[in-house]
Amino acid sequence: MSSKKRYIYRIEGIVQGVGFRPFIYQIAHSNFLKGYVLNNSLGVAIDIEGEIESLKKFDNSLHVELPPLSRVDVIDKTELEFFGYQDFEIRKSDEKASKHTLVSPDMSICDDCLSELRDKNNFRHNYYFINCTNCGPRYSIIKTVPYDRVNTSMSIFQMCQKCKSEYTNPMDRRYHAQPISCEDCGPEISLKTIDGIVLAKNSEAIDKISSLITKGHIVAMKGMGGFHLICDATQNRVVKELRERKKRSTKPFAVMFETIDDIKKCSNITNDEEKAITSIQRPIVLVKKNAKSSLISDLVAPYIDRLGVFLPYTPLHVLLLQELKKPIIATSANRSGEPIIKDAKELEKSLGNIVEFYLDYNREIVNASDDSVLQIIEGKQLFMRASRGFTPMSFRSKYTEKRHILAVGAHQKNSIALYLDNQIILSPYIGDLDSVKSCEFFQRTLETFKKLYNFDPEVIICDLHPNYFTTQWAKKQNKKVYQIQHHFAHILSCMFEHDLKDELLGIAWDGTGYGDDGTIWGGEFFICDRKSYKRVAYFEPFYLLGGDKSIKDIKRVAISMIFDVVKDDDFSSFKNFVDLFDKNEFSILKQMHQKNINAIKCSSVGRIFDAVVVFSGVCESVTYDGESGLIIESLYDEGISQSYEFYLDGDVIRYKHIFAQMLKDKNPSLIATKFINGLVDILFKISNRYDLDIAFGGGVFQNRTILEKITKKPMKQKIYFPHKLPINDGGIAVGQLYNYLI
Repeated sequence: MSSKKRYIYRIEGIVQGVGFRPFIYQIAHSNFLKGYVLNNSLGVAIDIEGEIESLKKFDNSLHVELPPLSRVDVIDKTELEFFGYQDFEIRKSDEKASKHTLVSPDMSICDDCLSELRDKNNFRHNYYFINCTNCGPRYSIIKTVPYDRVNTSMSIFQMCQKCKSEYTNPMDRRYHAQPISCEDCGPEISLKTIDGIVLAKNSEAIDKISSLITKGHIVAMKGMGGFHLICDATQNRVVKELRERKKRSTKPFAVMFETIDDIKKCSNITNDEEKAITSIQRPIVLVKKNAKSSLISDLVAPYIDRLGVFLPYTPLHVLLLQELKKPIIATSANRSGEPIIKDAKELEKSLGNIVEFYLDYNREIVNASDDSVLQIIEGKQLFMRASRGFTPMSFRSKYTEKRHILAVGAHQKNSIALYLDNQIILSPYIGDLDSVKSCEFFQRTLETFKKLYNFDPEVIICDLHPNYFTTQWAKKQNKKVYQIQHHFAHILSCMFEHDLKDELLGIAWDGTGYGDDGTIWGGEFFICDRKSYKRVAYFEPFYLLGGDKSIKDIKRVAISMIFDVVKDDDFSSFKNFVDLFDKNEFSILKQMHQKNINAIKCSSVGRIFDAVVVFSGVCESVTYDGESGLIIESLYDEGISQSYEFYLDGDVIRYKHIFAQMLKDKNPSLIATKFINGLVDILFKISNRYDLDIAFGGGVFQNRTILEKITKKPMKQKIYFPHKLPINDGGIAVGQLYNYLI
């Protein structure tokens, strides 16, 4: 019996552009095996032969020692007749069907590159664009696949001999690292005034922008997927100035720190949060503020007890923080409600009244992407925004039919999803589609994916809401259109992630979503499977007076609730809230309520949070989505066990009686705590009526306190939350696809 064998491996997943072929080459050589490896239309093919024991070692390495950015979905192994190869080689890729190659996300600088960046004896010491196959830009620089240098924005830079020798050496970690460069052959950076006048270049530019930030200037800097607005996070005057210039009165800013130890000085982080913050994706992570620390300005994240923190993820950020030695606000450079700016000309045009200076570089950002945002709850990640570092996010589908299907997601926090011959691909975060530029960004992102994958959808899946931009766009495309209810799609997204098919209880709480009856839903309990749903409980509706105006002017939600509970026009108990309006406005709102004029019925838990914030006396208007939830969460007192009693009347959850009790309680912390406890109590009461597992979805479940109370309570059912997909509207598109792919 021969001691030698030959196998063909067919491997699918994220295995291109992540150092997979040199990894195979190296373990084949170390085990004295012969054959070849190449990229093909599905992933990677390996033809390998040699001694049986050596092949076993190779197979083990293939399963347990993968490159850090790779992901293997399928390994198909077939034995063939021994051939007699003389060596092992990396063969030229099969180009014919390369449009199926999965595009990898951008990744932060790896530890090896960081070490070289700081090594004075390395020729890339303090080089602003150091990278290798284990880190650096990918999605942001790619124009089309295959992921070769010629198809990226690095194509205009010719490699020097030093870089070329690494690029062509299969034993080097920079083998076929497409953005490879050094100070002799790569992009250069420039510090400019907002009028475009160059003040300094390269290392001098970093020194000067650091000095400007220290002196209190507001600047912009080009990052991986777009520009950041940057300023000193420790100076109240500067943060106040940024808020005034950007017209962003209270929405929190993310803070970038030089080291994890610096983050620990300003926050109370868990081990799991530390792992997320220091991961190769380098997301913004929401953590608990350290009340004893006074380093960060109180104006960075006012009225809440959370802070969004992250570490530098490009060499440029590392060098800036190394020079500054202080934390900075690093927030997306954009106008409110618009996508992140990736181009210097657009920055000069749009943000000239905000920014005084900016740091640019001459490598084009082809595809913009914002920073990812998540929090860690009970050791697991929960996405608020999935973008840089995580997206494009791909999943191998069990649905095997070869088709092209597009899901266009929701209107808020939009992302799109593609079904492409066994793969589901989620785009980076696009944002709220309330502005012309955001809608243009939606279309640009779609065109990017069409180009990357030769993707032409046969079917387009969208929301039920007739006024969503995505719905209207879908119906103009002359394609078959399939519509799915918003909250059902939330539950389906969770079901897809956890591969759930059987009947379950779906609980979807959020701010808004178009219901089957034409009203606004958002406090839903469904009995559902992949195909259908039945609404078995929901929160008692109320009117949004003036429609969308109530979403920011939340005292309108409160007065609408008051109109619901007051009898005989006796508003004396609620005089403080009535006095929030002048007589004319109060009269108009009352008529809206009585005559159902410009008043939309709503059962959204997110809007009930708005009313509670007003009743607690904390504020009467909000400036960003989810602000009420964050405020109530920050007011929550673990020492209070009392709760407001919600009760079920048929399939309607009654709760409006609690507002009179809030008047008696007065204390904001007591009100917030009893409200959250009451919400959790009614959730469990309804859940216990059904012997079914539970899937959750919707933006309200971003509330850390609610989630922790749910996950810590012993339950007879299994509970499921999305952890890979955003729990808010950013995951809707995948849920839309999951319903269709039956």
